[in-house]
Amino acid sequence: MEFNIQRNILLTGIQKTLGIVEKKTTMPILNNVLIRAEDGKITIVATDREITLVANYDAEMISDGDVTVSAKKLYEMIREMPESLIHVIKDENNVLTVSCQKVVYKINGMAADEFPSIVDDGDVPLFMIDGKVLDILITKSFFAIGTDENRKNLTGGLLELDVDGGHFLRMVGTDGHRMAISEVQVEGGGDFLRLDKGVIIPRKGLAEIRKLVEENTGSLSFGMYGGKCIVRIPNVVLKVSLIDADFPDYRRVIPKDKGVSVKIDKDTILRALKRVNVVSSETYGGMIINLKDNLMILKSNDFSIGEAIDEIDVYYNGDEMTVGYNIGYLLNAIDVVMEKDIIMEIGTEIKPTLIKGDGNDHYISIIMPLKV
Repeated sequence: MEFNIQRNILLTGIQKTLGIVEKKTTMPILNNVLIRAEDGKITIVATDREITLVANYDAEMISDGDVTVSAKKLYEMIREMPESLIHVIKDENNVLTVSCQKVVYKINGMAADEFPSIVDDGDVPLFMIDGKVLDILITKSFFAIGTDENRKNLTGGLLELDVDGGHFLRMVGTDGHRMAISEVQVEGGGDFLRLDKGVIIPRKGLAEIRKLVEENTGSLSFGMYGGKCIVRIPNVVLKVSLIDADFPDYRRVIPKDKGVSVKIDKDTILRALKRVNVVSSETYGGMIINLKDNLMILKSNDFSIGEAIDEIDVYYNGDEMTVGYNIGYLLNAIDVVMEKDIIMEIGTEIKPTLIKGDGNDHYISIIMPLKV
């Protein structure tokens, strides 16, 4: 295998694989990226068996071949090279030599036939969708998705199509203590997805989808096929295996009764939360909020660190009340709101609190309060 390629093209291709390759695995080959040269192109493949990325780029081909090498080390090598043409050649011992001008690196590789086989999904029906739709759905729900592998059905975001309420594409994330629901109305009704029921896309897969969306403005190809979510942008295809489990009935968690309403400037409360968060710790991130006559008092106390108290003006004219929260949960839920003001509907008697942007019902976050 031997080819020439522009440094920035190869760097971009390898960089896309870094979030996918396994850092801790019983299969060392999953730390590697597969590089295949044929038909005037190089193909770069990374997989952890659940998520697969395939990228294709034009190159000046000298001879065909393939090899697998450490994705992390290859990226570090290319990153330090001059922005010029890179020469890549593999010898009979699977040693890859990468050179550019006077810089030469050699990296030990493994035979490509040891790499997991990748199914060609080139004929899978995909449909165009505005990347901003996926960006909003993922950004506004990702923070609430669980990480406990013992509760597999909570380690992904539920994606569903609501055809009864105006053809909204909706994503829900929850870890059992908080929940975020985001929805966007899709053109054409979104019927192209053919979602008979919701599907669960794993957290890691959503993170990789978001990376592609952020770098590719405009529309992209998207669809579900064979238990996978597939996203295609120019030169790159990402395939994410769906979680085969039942997502909880999230509608039961949405408060039926409107709680005590508080209107707050988003930037004001974010700054206050960050100030009181200074004295929180990893073992305890709780805080207490006291409300009275258009005033919110925020207090955080950690015996190993100290105490923080802050006061901000809010729109509230109800009875005085006190409620406790996890500071991080509040920060996450408020930070993704796009409106200038947020609405907190605080449930009484340890009932959930609902957070949303003022005038926007297409994003809500629900947080369970702490006992005070």
